[in-house]
Amino acid sequence: MSFKDKLLSSYIALEDYLEFDSPLHDVRNNAIKIFEEKGFPTKKEEAWKYTSLNSLLKPDYTVYSNKERNVELKNVRKYFLHEIDTYKLVFVDGVYSSFLSETTHDTLDVCLMSAALNKSKYKPVIEAYFNKVAKSDSLTSLNTAFTKEGAYINIPAHKEVEKPIEIINFSTGNEAAMFLQPRNLIVVGENAHVQIIERHQSLSGNEVLTNSVTEIFAEKRAFVDYYKIQNDEATASLIDNTYISQERDTVCRVHTFAFGGNLVRNNLNFYQKGENCDSTLKGITILEGKQHVDHNTLVHHIAPNCESHQDYKGLFAESSTGVFNGKIVVEKDAQKTDAFQQNNNILIDDKATINAKPQLEIFADDVKCSHGCTIGQFDEDALFYLRSRGIGLKESRALLMYAFANTVLESVKIPELKMRINKLIANKIGVSLGFEL
Repeated sequence: MSFKDKLLSSYIALEDYLEFDSPLHDVRNNAIKIFEEKGFPTKKEEAWKYTSLNSLLKPDYTVYSNKERNVELKNVRKYFLHEIDTYKLVFVDGVYSSFLSETTHDTLDVCLMSAALNKSKYKPVIEAYFNKVAKSDSLTSLNTAFTKEGAYINIPAHKEVEKPIEIINFSTGNEAAMFLQPRNLIVVGENAHVQIIERHQSLSGNEVLTNSVTEIFAEKRAFVDYYKIQNDEATASLIDNTYISQERDTVCRVHTFAFGGNLVRNNLNFYQKGENCDSTLKGITILEGKQHVDHNTLVHHIAPNCESHQDYKGLFAESSTGVFNGKIVVEKDAQKTDAFQQNNNILIDDKATINAKPQLEIFADDVKCSHGCTIGQFDEDALFYLRSRGIGLKESRALLMYAFANTVLESVKIPELKMRINKLIANKIGVSLGFEL
């Protein structure tokens, strides 16, 4: 039985446990039909031209695990941003862990998707927002059909959340191979501010494939600061689908730090639906071995007087592979758009590969749009300069790599997180940078 057939059979079993009068019944059924029709994406599709999922579909994944999920805090504490106080939503093998989580009982709605989907008090929000910005592609539809658990965050209007919210998904390795599908819904009310950190982390060397979907809605004048930490085991693969809907005068920023894992595909989609939106997409990718990371971005400028800024840096060693497919669409009514896209890459070793495809589709005539892409190796003159000052080759290369990536780090607004990313970069390049991190 193929993995697709196994999933379709699992959905039939899932239906027996779902309420037929649920408002999501038709949504789920329509979603599974889309997945059944389209199946898993292949390299024949232009958007997946450089990324194959074939090797990921071979293991016999467990879709639902009934095994115990005992995880001790001392074994996972290092994955939390423990330098400061945060709200925490923690899931272990797709199941909420009240022991590891720290939520709130004040005006914030920081709770579970399972509660939001099944309790009447959440019904207005679910009907207004759930699956309203996500695309109808095969993988997002697959997640929609199986949606059970994840983070539900509803920030009321005029609320500035006093501390960051962490969403952490652990996989224990209790199964030989595990398939996880977390679903997050985040609604940020008018004039509200929030910072969120998301991480997927394996706790063993067993195979895990995660198909994650996050929908973010920023209402008028909202501020959303979102960070994705991807530094997983070499046997873990992630398909991350994030959709952001912006109303007028909103600021939304997403930083993606891709340092580990087997195969990672980031589908990041921004939709600017109101005037004076500001969107920022930044990322650092540092790979080695046979790791593969694919950044597939879309900024859809629908309203006038909006800005978007993309800056992705990649460092690729050994036989690793990177992909950057960045698309900017400016609709006819989106006059006075200012859209910038930059992708810079360094190939450290001869067998490393990067495939870059920046795209602009502009239907307005009064805009300022630009894109740039560079692929190269280390600047020999800069290396020579550093070595002539008595710095070793390894340290010289490390300093150049750090300087190359630092423009992305400058815009990280949580100091403790910036320190953590600095340490991860130092680890990845295998050297002490010689200054306080």
